[in-house]
Amino acid sequence: MTGAVLGDTKMKRGNMRSPGRFKSLAESAGRLLAAEQGARIAVIEMGGWDTHANQGATTGRLARNLGLLANGLNELSLQLGPVWRDTVVCVVTEFGRTVRMNGSKGTDHGTAGAAILLGGAIAGGRVATRWPGLAPNALYGGRDLAPTTDMRGLFKTVLHNHLNIPSAALDQKVFPDSKKAEAPLGQLVRI
Repeated sequence: MTGAVLGDTKMKRGNMRSPGRFKSLAESAGRLLAAEQGARIAVIEMGGWDTHANQGATTGRLARNLGLLANGLNELSLQLGPVWRDTVVCVVTEFGRTVRMNGSKGTDHGTAGAAILLGGAIAGGRVATRWPGLAPNALYGGRDLAPTTDMRGLFKTVLHNHLNIPSAALDQKVFPDSKKAEAPLGQLVRI
């Protein structure tokens, strides 16, 4: 977003992996969400996850990005203060990565992604999906982690349980053609 103002921080289009950029966005979003008459929903994007080369685990692009993500989420929780107890944060990947490393010490685009839910309103402390495993015969297309949950079902569950949006509205207007995309994940949000 070029020239957009979020809180008192001006964010410009650019590399979200630069130190402090995502943290600054999270800080601004936290202030906006914590305000008494502030927003109730925010979306923050962090790029740089397309790690085709030199991905790394403890050092490298992946470790660096995970650190930047953690710092930003921590800043978000700090800015939310007591509002954190009523908050749901969904961290969701846009696309997955292959299971095996490629020739340039990275991974290529894969099928299954990941979602992490956090915040004081989350009924957490568990992995809420069926783990398909990494055995060769369990891989999707012989190369990817097999998807087990439709993310629309995850979002519908959170929106219904947390914001009381009627299921019919979610099925017909928010996520059309997703009636079968229900999340078999149990209770995700403390009601």
